[in-house]
Amino acid sequence: MSATTKHIPSGERAARKRTAILRAAREVFLDSGFGAGIDQIAAEAGVSKVTVYNHFGSKEELFIEVVRDSLEQALGETLRVMREDLRGGDDIREVLVRTARGWVRGLVNRDISALRALIIAESRRFPELGRAWRERGPDRFAGPLAQALNQRNDLRIPNMDLALVQFYALVLYPHIVHSAYGDTLDEDFTDELITTGVDMFLSYYRA
Repeated sequence: MSATTKHIPSGERAARKRTAILRAAREVFLDSGFGAGIDQIAAEAGVSKVTVYNHFGSKEELFIEVVRDSLEQALGETLRVMREDLRGGDDIREVLVRTARGWVRGLVNRDISALRALIIAESRRFPELGRAWRERGPDRFAGPLAQALNQRNDLRIPNMDLALVQFYALVLYPHIVHSAYGDTLDEDFTDELITTGVDMFLSYYRA
């Protein structure tokens, strides 16, 4: 092992400590912002400050892992179900509707909205936070969605990157905008926004 290689604790006990640190860090960051100290996070997790640094080399690294872990909890199951649906040949409209509903459920809640606001506030100093959000957020869905849409004979999508942004804009971005101001769209309006948004997207790109 080289002198610069970081040794990360492993094993079941270490995994439990890592989970406790991530949970505590998320609560502390959301409550006190990025200015919160590692001492406070360690106390909340019931571990030593050294233990925190053994698992995460810096507060910035810890924050990035909090972002990744939070988005995995919010969107991981939706991604798994979408991939299974696409492999199973489910109707593309239903796949898109279910996926969009999963995005809204996962991303439009108080903690995720607060975490997103904190990332925006710190992104100038730590641009890697924004990258972590994009990589673990809806961008994770772009690859399998693009592949599935490209394989359809009934659709013609000359610019897939543009099309995916348009899809996000139709079914997800209105919720993010409203949640940024502490507001939520009611259930019926949300469902109509998603279903009509999917229909508009598919109709526009229909061959």
